[in-house]
Amino acid sequence: MTTLDSSKEINKIESDVSAHHEDFRMFGLITFLIADGMTFAGFFAAYLTYKAVNPLPDGAIYELELPIPTLNTILLLVSSATFHKSGKALLKNKNSDTQKWLIVTALLGITFLICQLFEYFNLPFGLTDNLFASTFYALTGFHGLHVTLGTLMILIISWQTRPKEGRITNQNMFPLEAVELYWHFVDGIWVILFIILYLL
Repeated sequence: MTTLDSSKEINKIESDVSAHHEDFRMFGLITFLIADGMTFAGFFAAYLTYKAVNPLPDGAIYELELPIPTLNTILLLVSSATFHKSGKALLKNKNSDTQKWLIVTALLGITFLICQLFEYFNLPFGLTDNLFASTFYALTGFHGLHVTLGTLMILIISWQTRPKEGRITNQNMFPLEAVELYWHFVDGIWVILFIILYLL
């Protein structure tokens, strides 16, 4: 057998292995998100337990204003819709539209973070005032970190979906699908956080 024949045989074997090898990347991502969700669940449980078992005297827990967090909720829900539109555009091989919707999604994420910082600067309590304040900053800050990472990932994949030169196409959608799943997870966590912190 010649070297050329050996090379062809090896390529054929590798191709057969690839064809029968399952892709566990999405499973790995879902496993990570479940673990991450359990971290948030721990924060939620600690806050709700504290609130039920150790109520503070009148005036010790400051009432939170609703306009900014309500706006932030709208921003994230809209961002989920724009991200979904980017995926639909990529399926139709419209990379320019995909990139446009991803940039809009990233801008909504950045606006969310700016609004959260504005809220921090206008709160009537600081990080160490009491356990409620510490829990509030821990929950919203941890979520804000997730939004920051998600926004950076969206900007990266928006660059990778550029027409002609981009690596992400309708034949290679996993990076976009993975970041979209992560972003929907972050949005869902915010809705729960909004209800627990601001409405209960």
